[in-house]
This record gives sequence, structure tokens and C-alpha cells, in this order.
Amino acid sequence: MTGSTRHTRSSFNPGQAADAMWDAMEQMRSSVEKTVGTRMGRGDVRAAVLALLTEKPMHGYQIIREISERTGGRWKPSAGSVYPTLQLLADEGVVHAETSQDRKTYSLTEAGQVEAAAAAASAPWQEKSDCEDSRFGKVSKAGLDLAQAVSQVARTSTHAQQDEAIEVLQQARRKIYSILAQD
Repeated sequence: MTGSTRHTRSSFNPGQAADAMWDAMEQMRSSVEKTVGTRMGRGDVRAAVLALLTEKPMHGYQIIREISERTGGRWKPSAGSVYPTLQLLADEGVVHAETSQDRKTYSLTEAGQVEAAAAAASAPWQEKSDCEDSRFGKVSKAGLDLAQAVSQVARTSTHAQQDEAIEVLQQARRKIYSILAQD
């Protein structure tokens, strides 16, 4: 073999291995988050807007902020979904828009109050997310969070910090298996 076609084994590079682990964790995290449900269905924007407007008149940014707060940050609808929904509701006569200080504030019309009452009972924040309900989702997320922390230690820590992290991980592994050994 000539030097140009010969494959040589490169030496182990901990930095590259840590980078590869980090990338793998990010891919796993994004796939779990997609499964767990950071997005809501299309009908949920309408239901959420109507549910909030049963409480008080609001402008679009307030609605986005309220939804995010009430879902614990699991769902923050975009302005591109909230404002068209508000416009559609106004076109249908369900909400009324009033402009004050260059800002449109939306409130329910009489016709919209019936639909809004039903929406308030089934508001997206009234239900727990799949992640909260699913033991698998919660455990997987916790494991991914731990793996991401381990990857960060592998990439940026000193040898002493790595030794300490190894001990913590070995203890954690033993404790987790002891949970399974319980009745």
C-alpha cells in the first residue's frame, strides 16, 4: 500500500469523543422533545385565545405570554399563529378589536362568549402534558439532562473534576439499580 491509500489508526482524542457525545445528546433531546410535545395542535391556538379572553380583554403579546406562563413554558405560540387566529375570530364576529395607543386589544362579543366558555373548560393548560403523564417521558428527559451534563464535564473539565464525576455517576447507577431491586 502506498502512503496515500493506507488507512492509519488515529489516536484517541477525548475532545472529539466528547463533541460526538454532545451532538448525539442534542439529537436525542430534540427527538424526545418532539415526542413529548412542545407544540400544540392547530385548534389549541383558538381554544387558548378564547379561554384567555373569557377572563379579560388582551392584546396579542399578552395572549402569547399568558399561554407560555400557563403551560409552564411547554408551549409558546408564535405571533404568526396568534394574530391570524385573532383576525379570524374578529372576522367571524367572535371577538371585537379596539385600538388604543397603537395596540389592538381583543375582547369577546356576546356571540363569542358561548364558544369561549366551552374553550375555557378545555384550555390546553388545563391538561397535563404527555411528558408529565408519561413515566417514560419523564425518565427519558431526566436521563438526557444527565447525559448532557456528563458530556459537558467530558468536554470542559479538569482530570480531578472528571474523576469526581465518574464517582457520582457510579453511585447514581448503583442507586438506580437498587430502585429496581425493591419490591
